[in-house]
Amino acid sequence: MRTVVIDTNVLLSDPGVINGFADAHVVIPEMVLPEIDKLKTARVDPELRYKGRQVSRILFELSELGSLHEGVELPNGSRLRIVGLPDSAPMPPGLSGRNTDDRIVAVALEAARHTDEAVTLVTNDLNMLIKAQSFGLDVERVETDDGLVHRLLVRPFQRYKGALGILAIALAVFGAAIYLTLFSPFSPSHQTIQVTDLPAEFLEQLSVEQQQALTYLIRLQSNPQSTETLTSLATVYDSLSQQQSGYLPYAIKYWEQVVKLDPEDDDARTDLATDYFRQNKLDEAIKQLNLVLARNPDHINANLNLGVMYMAATPKQYQKAANQFAHVIDLTKDDPNQTTTYQHAKTLLDQVEKEADAAGQPIQLEGSSL
Repeated sequence: MRTVVIDTNVLLSDPGVINGFADAHVVIPEMVLPEIDKLKTARVDPELRYKGRQVSRILFELSELGSLHEGVELPNGSRLRIVGLPDSAPMPPGLSGRNTDDRIVAVALEAARHTDEAVTLVTNDLNMLIKAQSFGLDVERVETDDGLVHRLLVRPFQRYKGALGILAIALAVFGAAIYLTLFSPFSPSHQTIQVTDLPAEFLEQLSVEQQQALTYLIRLQSNPQSTETLTSLATVYDSLSQQQSGYLPYAIKYWEQVVKLDPEDDDARTDLATDYFRQNKLDEAIKQLNLVLARNPDHINANLNLGVMYMAATPKQYQKAANQFAHVIDLTKDDPNQTTTYQHAKTLLDQVEKEADAAGQPIQLEGSSL
């Protein structure tokens, strides 16, 4: 039986997709559930709220048949499980444990590590599709009955969704500042102010991630140099930017503050480089990764991402990319916890070698144990 891992957007497009795969191990990543649960009461499109409730109702009914974590039988002969990431499972290089989409991909990769049968990630999200394919995962899209209609019709809100999302959080922060200033329960004399102290009507207008961003923005008012809070805020904006690119500059802004306060935070600097790359600032991205590797030559994520960036350069820097991927292979080949990374780097190296040969620029690997 093949394993099918279902992404959040597919469940919300058609909750019945849970029963849409015959003779399969159907996996719903555990991190999908909080996203769906919070949609039920959020002020989003009513249809989306309705489908969120449908997904919850289907899963609740299935939970009466047994443990969803251990697996329950579906009417079509398949078996459904809710699967999280084991604490011992490392995040593959190129993926961030702070990003929900990356964690979903990691669940699919972890499933592939423990079976010889096919594992397919089902998603309608382009970014996730490309990322999953780069790790060698099979990817499948599910076209719902109203798919054609949605392609032909664009609602005004959808057309300006990005701008309205940015406006929503800007208004949220502005409104929160006024509220906290004017109303005595939240005066500066109080030690701690929580987002949950704000009126429910106010919070319902924000998405879950916008509420998280508001929480961290409030915390920064009392401690603007907290690298922990800055990192959390950058992470939230990173996640928001996966759906709305207008959030990307905010993620970069806070990553820059983190590395300014803690220049030796190699993970944060690697994330900053990745966001520079997404912002088409390739030279700056490569500069940041070289700073990481000057201090920590064996930083796996930085090596892998630098190789990818060399392949995105114009012209492509085949030899440099190959060197990075070969180094990642050397770093991971004897580590059973890095099997996925090892295979990913090998796939990328093979790709570089083929492209370099086709371009008449064959590569030479020296000092590698390959």
